Amino acid sequence: MPSAPVGPGSASPESAPQGLALWWRAVRPRTLTLAFAPVLAGSALAYAEVGQLNALILICTLIGALAIQAGTNLHNDAADFLKGADLPLRQGPQRVSAMGWASPGQVRLAAGISFFLASLCGSVLVFFGGIPILLLGVASMLSGWAYSFGPWPIAYTPLGELFVIAFFGLGAVGGSFYLQTQDMSAAALIVGLALGLVAAGVLMVNNYRDMEPDRLAGRRTLAILAGPRAAKAFFALFMLAPAFLLLVPGGPKGGWLALLLLPLAARLVYRFQTEAKGLAFNRILGATSAFQLLLAVLIALGVLL
Repeated sequence: MPSAPVGPGSASPESAPQGLALWWRAVRPRTLTLAFAPVLAGSALAYAEVGQLNALILICTLIGALAIQAGTNLHNDAADFLKGADLPLRQGPQRVSAMGWASPGQVRLAAGISFFLASLCGSVLVFFGGIPILLLGVASMLSGWAYSFGPWPIAYTPLGELFVIAFFGLGAVGGSFYLQTQDMSAAALIVGLALGLVAAGVLMVNNYRDMEPDRLAGRRTLAILAGPRAAKAFFALFMLAPAFLLLVPGGPKGGWLALLLLPLAARLVYRFQTEAKGLAFNRILGATSAFQLLLAVLIALGVLL
């Protein structure tokens, strides 16, 4: 089992989590809302459209989305350690492989279990949604694996933000809506894009925080290629654009409620612009994830009320 590195995120062996606490840490619970929020919004849009929800579809959609997110995080944990990318300079939350709390093999096995659970839920969803849902589910799991593994890991390229917009926005909202309605709407796509942009903002916080260690590890993320000034502009776009996007023709009923979040979005943009890179960005990351969930709640309230 690898030894723990010395760095900002290091902890003594006595403080290592055990059992379920270890694996709860490994799946990065702060990011799981990125899987929950689009399912919430897409299902609310569907209910507003057809006046009912299939409970089995809703449960399987939610569990499947969370399992794919957890599996992606676990694969990333093991892959970054094996590639030597979890350097001591990294300022993010502790990774279980890098800390020596679990071996990369154990973490990859846990990722496989997560994807297996997602596939079980997906088989139920394919029964209801057919080929489109099969293709979306297979693409989601393959992308979750390819995010950190394979010859061209997505996490090591400037395409990460496009990945989360596609799968944590358009795919998740659109898929949730389609499963309940057997149809697609402009509102579902607009909401998917809006939530996907905020998810991209979460990734931008993560990659901007770790620009230096990521560059040393050979990554070429959007934050690195664009540079600090452009990265700040991208984050502002990701956070401010959704409120106005929800107001375009064809958008969801009650989309104006998202305007209530503009002060909070502006506050997060200000913090991103002014706070020094480092541990403070972990709090910005958590707040940005929470912002996406709050946006999804307001979207759901808008279409239902």
